[in-house]
Amino acid sequence: MSKSPKEFLSPKTLMPPAGYSHIAKVNHGTIVYLAGQVASDASGKLIGEGNFEAQAEQVFRNLKIAVEAAGGTMADIVKLNIYLVAEVDQAAVPKLRAVRDRYVNVEQPPASTLLVVSRLARPGWLIEIEAVAALAE
Repeated sequence: MSKSPKEFLSPKTLMPPAGYSHIAKVNHGTIVYLAGQVASDASGKLIGEGNFEAQAEQVFRNLKIAVEAAGGTMADIVKLNIYLVAEVDQAAVPKLRAVRDRYVNVEQPPASTLLVVSRLARPGWLIEIEAVAALAE
């Protein structure tokens, strides 16, 4: 019996994860690295200026476009690195989780890291997310 192309694990000996998996193990397939996506549309226009939830939605839309362009789906994402600018209030994080949960497999969520940074590359961007996907062969 062959192993699943990817496994999501959260050992009971680690802190219980909230909406993510501690470990995403890729057993076989193609690895795809997705560059950090921001809240800009195809023309480069900032979407949701000053609106964290609207920006998060645009970022996940862009991730979906990117992973599909590589031949995958959002369920193929095994790792998310999320960068929030320091001006985003910690109380807004549940809004991010609500948006994320509409896009990722909540039963087997990707391994994730959330970082707070002083700024992103362009003024006005509040969030940037990079991802790694594992596509089945």
